[in-house]
Amino acid sequence: MLRQSSVVEVLAPAGTYEAVEAAVRCGADAVYLGGKSLNARRNAGNFSFEELKSAVEYCHVRGTKVYLTLNTLASDAELKNEVQCAVRDACQAGVDALIIQDMGVFRLARKCAPTMPLHASTQMSVHTLAGVRQLAEMGFSRAVLARELSLDEIEYIVKNSPIEIEVFVHGALCMCVSGQCLMSAMLGSRSANRGLCAQPCRLPFAAQGGTGNDLSLKDLSAVDYLGKLREIGVKSFKIEGRMKRPEYVAAAVTACRKALKNENDEALRDQLRGVFSRSGFTSGYLTGELGRGMFGIRRKDDVQAAQPVLKELARLYEKETARVGVDFMFCAYEGETASLSAKAAGKSTFVLGEVEAQPAQNVPLTHEKISQQLEKCGGTPFFVSSMEIDIDDNISLPLSSINALRRAAFDNLYEELKSPYIHAFGAVNVENCVKKVKNPVFFARFSKLEQAKVVWENVEKVILPLSQAQKSAEKNAEKTVAELPRVFFGKEDAVLQKLLALKQLGVTWAACSTLDAVYLAKQAGMKIMLSLGSNVFNSMSAVQAEELGAQKIVLSPELTLMQASKIGGKSEKGLVVYGKLPLMITRNCPIKNGADCAACGGKRCLTDRLGVEFPVVCGDGYSQVLNSRPIYMADRLGETDFVDFNLLWFTDESAEECRSVMEKYITRASAPDVKDFTRGLYYRGVE
Repeated sequence: MLRQSSVVEVLAPAGTYEAVEAAVRCGADAVYLGGKSLNARRNAGNFSFEELKSAVEYCHVRGTKVYLTLNTLASDAELKNEVQCAVRDACQAGVDALIIQDMGVFRLARKCAPTMPLHASTQMSVHTLAGVRQLAEMGFSRAVLARELSLDEIEYIVKNSPIEIEVFVHGALCMCVSGQCLMSAMLGSRSANRGLCAQPCRLPFAAQGGTGNDLSLKDLSAVDYLGKLREIGVKSFKIEGRMKRPEYVAAAVTACRKALKNENDEALRDQLRGVFSRSGFTSGYLTGELGRGMFGIRRKDDVQAAQPVLKELARLYEKETARVGVDFMFCAYEGETASLSAKAAGKSTFVLGEVEAQPAQNVPLTHEKISQQLEKCGGTPFFVSSMEIDIDDNISLPLSSINALRRAAFDNLYEELKSPYIHAFGAVNVENCVKKVKNPVFFARFSKLEQAKVVWENVEKVILPLSQAQKSAEKNAEKTVAELPRVFFGKEDAVLQKLLALKQLGVTWAACSTLDAVYLAKQAGMKIMLSLGSNVFNSMSAVQAEELGAQKIVLSPELTLMQASKIGGKSEKGLVVYGKLPLMITRNCPIKNGADCAACGGKRCLTDRLGVEFPVVCGDGYSQVLNSRPIYMADRLGETDFVDFNLLWFTDESAEECRSVMEKYITRASAPDVKDFTRGLYYRGVE
């Protein structure tokens, strides 16, 4: 049997093999790690196939599971080659599950490796029970929830979830809901959705009267809440940090293990803070205590605090830890060779000695002497959990022969335990048929109905937030698309009721950014448009979206025009050709660091170190940090004629500005009606 303190799982990060050892020796029940590509920490050390096999063997012998991260968006070309190779390697190495973000990668993995368990990454932005239920219907066995949830919201999801729930309990907090951030991509082509986030949010972005770093949160530490999370049924406690050193991993795992035993080790807490923090820790989202106290940066004092604790923390994992219990049965009879049978973790072995037991000439062999030799497990992952001894009286046997039996038994068990369960793998064809388009039409998204009135007749579909869609339905329900909130923590029932009311008014389309919204739209009987945030980056994700019910899809703005033109599937495709893209979706408004909502008036900005202003707009319980410049493609519409619809994304523009922009697009004006604009990523793409 395995020596475990509870049925819950402490899940540790591992960017290097040494971090794997640190995690396991300190008591991690599972580790998660990435290959050399296609994972959300591409700058970590990561693992080749041979290194992955070694890590899996090391972990499995010690009763620790291994999850491989495939938690990034993949291109069509990568699906054909790299993704299939990564899934094949995972199957052959015997990993215990894949962690996935991309719906196309999910679809491919499900087809290539039908027996492989799949975990939905936090990059899928699932934050409600509705989203978890959608994941379960798709075939995921576990959901990693968004980090912005409170204890009450987590409890509601866990108690009603059909699949396992995993939550982050320690490590870095992104300001943006994971999977919804475009800031690093838009500002420098390094995509957070592709594993190369440059962390621009850690640079100075200042709200008026704020901290000066109003996009940088302190690190999360929920160690004090592990008992509560275990009580409500959370399966896995996840530690962030594949980019961090082994000493950090050791400290975090040890702190979690002690917390689960109700052991309060203040010295260890200080060391955990010392090895890495940003102005200390926060548990803000769990308790609902948002605001300025959650913000922090990596200060000089934080960096200097690490060095004194590293040597002490390294001692936590310098020696092998006995994790696997062994049941021994030792037999020795006069004139026969001794034997030893051993069982551990469902595996067994039987070893015969090479020396026959002889009548004792002086001191006979005793049970005590045999026990002393068999219990010498130092330097191995084993400990003796039970022992039976059956010997003749008054016999003699060299102690060295007993030691040899023990070593042989341990060697055999080690080989048995490291043998992986190899999942079946079969390559699949990922070729997709690209639908031909005749004449693209215009769709337009507005924040308020007043913006739409001046351009109403010029667009095929008008997308409006739920609060505005009712007024729009009275004007033209057929043209109206109800936009569900990008996130709606704990408000799914209210969102569903609004959708049902709109359905009664004749609105039949819903714009959905996440699987949470998709599930609710299906419950309401609405037709589905996947909107910004759905991250449709390849043909297989488009086909998977169609299987979920999507008939219209806004393609990822991280695609180049060339990549977008080759996305297959039967659904109608669209591209954002105008608008200040939302770079972040955040539950913790950065503007509140300097002003309350009444003082803000919805017209405040964040200013970066170069003086560039990024508007912040709020609504439905979250904030959006908009790009400083709108995408402008009116003069390039001939290059987007492969889509079914061109989407104009209006946010903080006045009605007159909306009218002017619409006119430019109808006439395909060569000069934009704005001082500064961007082509987005349509030509430069992302790494």
